[in-house]
Amino acid sequence: MNTSVIGLDIAKNIFHLYTLNADNKVIKKKLKRAQVLTFFANYPVSTIGIEACGSSHYWARELTKLGHEVMLLNAKFVKSFVVGNKNDFNDAQAIFDAVSRPNKRVVAIKTEVQQDMQLLHNLRQDLVKRRTAVVNQIRGALLERGIAIHKGVDQVRKQLPDILEDAENGLTALCRELIAEQAERLRELDKVIKEQDKRLGRLSQADALSRRMLDVPGVGPITATIVASDIGDGKGYTSSRDYAASLGLVPGQHSSGDKPRYLGISKRGNRYIRTNLIHGARAVVKNCAGKTDQLSRWLQSLVERRGFNKAAVALANKNARILWAMTTKNEAYQGAPA
Repeated sequence: MNTSVIGLDIAKNIFHLYTLNADNKVIKKKLKRAQVLTFFANYPVSTIGIEACGSSHYWARELTKLGHEVMLLNAKFVKSFVVGNKNDFNDAQAIFDAVSRPNKRVVAIKTEVQQDMQLLHNLRQDLVKRRTAVVNQIRGALLERGIAIHKGVDQVRKQLPDILEDAENGLTALCRELIAEQAERLRELDKVIKEQDKRLGRLSQADALSRRMLDVPGVGPITATIVASDIGDGKGYTSSRDYAASLGLVPGQHSSGDKPRYLGISKRGNRYIRTNLIHGARAVVKNCAGKTDQLSRWLQSLVERRGFNKAAVALANKNARILWAMTTKNEAYQGAPA
């Protein structure tokens, strides 16, 4: 680690810097956006702490190119170091104090390719939310007219054509017309989401790490690409358990008086990745009955002892650890022996 440490509070236009000189005298400096790279290009090589937030990965990449060591810190970790009221220089000082600690909560710096993957996932998530809203609107409008449709997009797709064609169900002409428009909007969203899924499939094959991850049971193109874009080189975590814990896939703990007490999973970290890992694990657990390989026999025993849901979470935890190991060791999935 470099002896010179800087806490840098980034923003849209005005950046605030906090550091100490050789005599331990506090130095505070305010920089305009256009001045940042020029200032650090002429500054001695340092360790720069930045809070992980909007545009932080861009600045981390640019400052790394100038020879500095950049550390992105978890915002929750930094907040506990803020002294006094919140202002920009106090935030920069908190970042300085946090990056100086030995036990830091760092975030891997993402490449532009990884950010492109995340952008695609974010856009797809937004489309799925919009589709859910359209489906709920259709179901709610029909329920007001005494027509009930079961939950789920598939149920709406299946039943809606017959409802619109039924002239005896009491729907007015205007209501029928408006719901038909919503049905058309649902078909358009289905088409766009399907195109995004195809794009994710192509990305998972084009990226070497994602392609290797597809061999893990319960990991498909969506999970493989989002994990590859999030985990980086995996060196931001000291062990596979740390990575699983960062996703909230380990038990929460509330111990006191030397009496350990474990709760359900902590649900910390990236909810989207955790959800996809668990959904993929559910599919594996659902289809493990009757199989004789080591993984299936372990899952069968776990379901028998702990139930379906806990077995799914246990497999999701195992998969998260496997994905971390594959990333850090640059190896392919070896699988469980038959």
